[in-house]
Amino acid sequence: MAMKIRLARGGSKKRPFYRIVAADSRMPRDGRFIEKLGTYNPLLPKDSEDRVKMNMERVQYWLDQGAQPTDRISRFLEAAGTIDKKERANLKKGEPGQKAKDRAEEKAAKAAEATQAPAEQEAAS
Repeated sequence: MAMKIRLARGGSKKRPFYRIVAADSRMPRDGRFIEKLGTYNPLLPKDSEDRVKMNMERVQYWLDQGAQPTDRISRFLEAAGTIDKKERANLKKGEPGQKAKDRAEEKAAKAAEATQAPAEQEAAS
């Protein structure tokens, strides 16, 4: 049985609340799970202790049994110091598009032109 440690969504519309669960990977996201391991409330501030709560003993047990954490859960575990940090390649997702690059070049050219013009006037006088 392929086990995953993942998030199961709860809460009402536009008010998300997640349970951290150990589940069979073939079950639906909000479907049947084996054990509840903690909670995650994204509406709380990032520095709040109640934002992510996990029963670390049980999480470690499931990791030892071969359960694979999802990307978000592995980030929580890295922050808690349970697993080693992975090197993540963001590839081109964080890179701006071509139009944004063109606008940035245009803006830089205008700024350089504006700083150059007053310097020329001072030199002429």
